[in-house]
Amino acid sequence: MDEIPLLEVRHLDKSYDNKYHANRDVSFKLQSGLLVGLIGPNGCGKTTLMRCINKIQPITSGDILIDGESILPKTSAEVAKLISNVPAEITASFGLTVFEIVMLGRYPYLQNIWWETEKDETIVTDALKNFNIYHLKDRTIDMLSSGERQRVMIAKAYVQNSKLMLVDEPTSHLDIRYKLNIMECLKALVEQNMTILVAEHDISMMARYCDLCIIMKSGELIAVGNPKEVITESLIRDVYGIDASVSTDKDGEIFVIPKKVVGNGGI
Repeated sequence: MDEIPLLEVRHLDKSYDNKYHANRDVSFKLQSGLLVGLIGPNGCGKTTLMRCINKIQPITSGDILIDGESILPKTSAEVAKLISNVPAEITASFGLTVFEIVMLGRYPYLQNIWWETEKDETIVTDALKNFNIYHLKDRTIDMLSSGERQRVMIAKAYVQNSKLMLVDEPTSHLDIRYKLNIMECLKALVEQNMTILVAEHDISMMARYCDLCIIMKSGELIAVGNPKEVITESLIRDVYGIDASVSTDKDGEIFVIPKKVVGNGGI
C-alpha cells in the first residue's frame, strides 16, 4: 500500500473571472520531512499556489489534501493547525513587539479570545531562544533588520506546530550571510521532520538546500524532482528565456550562472 503523502495537490486550477489562469491543472505530492523549492519567473503562479494551499485564496477547481484529508471544508483555525505561512512581506505590524507577533502563531490553540496560557508563553519563549531572537523580544518589528524580521516570521510559523510550512521568498532583500543563515534555519526545521515549501528566485540556493524542486512556468508545472536532475541549461532556457551555465563545484553542489537573454529581451 502506497504511503499517504503529507501534501497532495490534485488538478488545482485558480482563475480570475474565468479568464486569467494563475494556476492551471497543478498536481503533485510531497512526503513529510522535505525541504522543497518552488521555482519559476515572476508571475508564474508560485505565490498564488501557496495562497491556495493555505486557503488564503479559494481555488477554482481541484483539491488540496493534508494526510489524505481535504482542507477545503475545514475552517481557517483548523487549517492553521496543519499549515503555517511565512509571507514575503510584512504588510502591517500595528506596533506589536517581537514577542507579541510570535505569540500570534498560537492563535489556533487559544482557548479564549484574549488570553494566552502559560504553556503558550513557554512555547513562544523557547522559540525566541531557538531562533536567536530572544534579545529582540521587546522591540517592535519595524526596529529590526530584514534578516531579523524573517527570523521572527519563521518563529511565528514554527509555534503553530503545523505539519507544513509555506515560505514565500525568504531571502529577498537579504545579504549573502543572512540568505545562508535563513536557509540553514529552514534546513534545521526539516531535520525535525517538518515539511517546508519555499518559493524562491535564487536557483543556486534552492539547488543547494532543497531535497526536491518544483518548477513552474505560466501557471503550470514544468518539472518536479531532484534539483541535480531537473535544473538543467535547457530547462532554464525554456522557463526563464535565458542562456545560463549550470555547473557543479568541487563539493558537487549545483550553481547557475546567467549569461544572456534569449532573443529580444526588450528594455
